[in-house]
Amino acid sequence: MSPPTPAGTATRTPPREATGAGTTELAEVPMRRTVPEDHGPVRFGPPLPDDGLPVPAELSAVLAAAAGRTGQDPVGGAPALLDAARGYWERRGLPTDPGDIAAAPGAPPLLLALTAALGGDVLVPRPCAAWWAPYARLLGRPVFHVATPAECGGVPDPYALLETVRRVRAEGGEPRLLVLSVADDPTGTVAPPEVLHEAVEAAVAEGLHVVADETWRDTVHDPHDPRGTVLIGPAEMLPEHVTVVSDLAGALLPPGWPAAVARFPATTAGHRLHARVLDVLTALGARLAAPVTTAAAYALAEPEPVVAHRTAAVRLHARVAAAAHATVTGAGALSLPPRAGRHLYADLGPLRVALAARGVGDAQELEDFLTARLGMPAPGGHRFGDDLAALRVRLSTGPLLGSADERRAACPATPDPPGPHRALDDLTSVFDELHDDRRWEPSR
Repeated sequence: MSPPTPAGTATRTPPREATGAGTTELAEVPMRRTVPEDHGPVRFGPPLPDDGLPVPAELSAVLAAAAGRTGQDPVGGAPALLDAARGYWERRGLPTDPGDIAAAPGAPPLLLALTAALGGDVLVPRPCAAWWAPYARLLGRPVFHVATPAECGGVPDPYALLETVRRVRAEGGEPRLLVLSVADDPTGTVAPPEVLHEAVEAAVAEGLHVVADETWRDTVHDPHDPRGTVLIGPAEMLPEHVTVVSDLAGALLPPGWPAAVARFPATTAGHRLHARVLDVLTALGARLAAPVTTAAAYALAEPEPVVAHRTAAVRLHARVAAAAHATVTGAGALSLPPRAGRHLYADLGPLRVALAARGVGDAQELEDFLTARLGMPAPGGHRFGDDLAALRVRLSTGPLLGSADERRAACPATPDPPGPHRALDDLTSVFDELHDDRRWEPSR
């Protein structure tokens, strides 16, 4: 068995392990391009999408009323914000002390601070959120991707995790941190509790600290769908070994108002980690803007206008995601059904011949092709740590809502809103064309 390779290292592609797209490729394929042309891997990273709806008037009013606050809040968050975060987690069955919480202007500074404070090598699922690995690489920390189980993304397969840890240590590495997500970006899946529990138990048994990115926790499309799964976070299983990070842009605030909170274990080690994270945030100058602090505290309290807005947005994105999934799989591509968030992850490997006829042979070329044809961002799987040679892509539901504010505002109330209808027509047209070409491929 070859030694593990940190993310971002150019190698020949080994035999494929199962990923969140639920596929397996056995052929060894040389990478067509080790550095995507004209696209920096970090600066071209796909941005966090908004929910496509107008900001609730009550939330805007809270921010506007706080616009006159010119003082600086303390690093790690003002007391009112920390208390609101405490209530938010306690309503989800996680008793929390405000002293075990830290806030920052978005989840990236929190993950950077956690990675710096914990030290060692970082393990992430393959694929994973595009913003996780760059912060470890910025600190000079190796990042190792671990295969995910066939039924979901966001969580490593426990046996693959144990094998990766063994291999990293055999090569002289120091694996210390596992980052995962139950409600996952990029795959849009929700990890079954039994799969998550096995993965977290394996990580803790090997001495890893777990960081759970729960940004999309509150965007499960239908919690009562018997085909779906109940969302349970790792901190509810082994709270002494898990730090929870939640970016409020997932379900509570617009991405342009950056705010995130982290919940640390209520242990001696957790208190030390919290203190080290505050030191790093201080060095970074990572303070929330005072008006955003006020808006974040209001949103974390989950008043009726915020909850109603979140419910409408989740319902809308769930409907668009289901339609996009039907289009993609109907054309012959592979994709797990999206159950949360604003994305789906598709494997267009079955359409490889049709795509090759259009000059598409890897994930970067697939990204370029679909972005141009659809008129919307379609980042390739290589942005999420997947193989460049694999024809995988993340499709977001946000751009399928249309761009005009008035059409977005009409979406929750209109049975068949015009924006999503037209955008989905474009998606259907592109994938139907690929499907038609595939039907006429010569038999092998």
